[in-house]
Formats: sequence, structure tokens, C-alpha cells
Amino acid sequence: MYKKYLAAAAVFGGLAVALDAFGAHGLEKITTDAKILHGFQTGVQYQMYHALALVGISVLYEKMQEPWINWAANCFITGILLFSGSLYMLSFLQIQESTAVKMAGPLTPVGGVFLILGWLFLLMSAVKRK
Repeated sequence: MYKKYLAAAAVFGGLAVALDAFGAHGLEKITTDAKILHGFQTGVQYQMYHALALVGISVLYEKMQEPWINWAANCFITGILLFSGSLYMLSFLQIQESTAVKMAGPLTPVGGVFLILGWLFLLMSAVKRK
């Protein structure tokens, strides 16, 4: 199971670097709106933080194999997809001045809840460890 989390960490980490480069060099050519650029950058930062957390989880899972660690990893993966993914989507929808912004906006806090739950489940793995 830990290999799956390590693979996810590698994919998310690599994508975060690529997206950061795009944000710095490509997105700034498309828009100068500070709010859009900040939202995109926030998505990249949180994606990288949680990719690194998944690396740690893959190491912990190999040693501990606690079910709480599974829950934490799955919440981090879901949170990255919803939180960071929605921020990327919102950035592009705002550039396009799309009305779909209203539909995509609620995904961000849901993703944030998953990220928080991931940290809480990681805490539970430490507290409940036999």
C-alpha cells in the first residue's frame, strides 16, 4: 500500500513543480490579476506540502501499517484533487470570465476539509498506536 502513496506523492510533487513554473512564466503572460495569480499559487503550495506529507506517510505506513494512516493518505489525495484542483480550475474560469466559477467555488473548502481530516487521521495514528 505504501508504494501507492509514494507514487501519488511523486506525481503530485512533480506536477506541483511544473504548475509552479507555468504559474511563474505562462500564467503571468495570460493575466496580471493578483487575485487569480495568488489563488493559483496557493493551489501549488498546498499540493506540494501534501505531496511531501504523502512521502512521509508512505514511510510511516511501511513501518506502522495503522489504518489511520490509510485514512490520512486517502484524505490528502482527495484534498489535493479537490482543493488544489479547484483553485486551478477557478483561476482558468476567472480568466475566461465564466459563470461556472459559482459552481466550482464550493469545491475548495470541501478539499480543505479533507486536508484537515488527513492531518487529524495522522494524529490519530500516533495517539492510537499500539
